Amino acid sequence: QVQLVESGGGLVQAGGSLRLSCAASGRTFSSYALGWFRQAPGKEREFVAGISWSGGSTFYRRSVKGRFTVSRDNAKNTVYLQMNSLRPEDTAVYYCAADHSTNSAYIPTSEPMDYWGKGTLVTVSS
Repeated sequence: QVQLVESGGGLVQAGGSLRLSCAASGRTFSSYALGWFRQAPGKEREFVAGISWSGGSTFYRRSVKGRFTVSRDNAKNTVYLQMNSLRPEDTAVYYCAADHSTNSAYIPTSEPMDYWGKGTLVTVSS
C-alpha cells in the first residue's frame, strides 16, 4: 500500500504561482512513477504532468508545458508540482497518483494508476 497526501492548494490570482506537494508513505516510494492529474468542475479528470521513478524523465500536457514543473525528492518521499503563470482555466482539484514500474524511464500519463491521493483544490481568480 502507498498512501498519498497532497497539499499546497489554495486561491491565487491569475499570473500567480503555487507549489503543490504530494507526500507518500508505505511501500518503497522510489519504485513508483508519479503523475499529477486534475479535475475541473463538470469535466473529466485529465493528466497534467508525470515523472519517472528515477526523476530523470518528465512529461507535461501541452497547455501547462513551460509553466508547470514536476520534480521529486525520493529521500523525502515527496513529489512536487511547481505551477507558475497560473490561469483561471487551471482551476481544478489536483491529484497525485502513483504507478509501480520497473522501467526507469516510464512516465504515467493516463489512468488507471495504482494509488491516488484525495486531491487539493486550486482556484485561480481572474
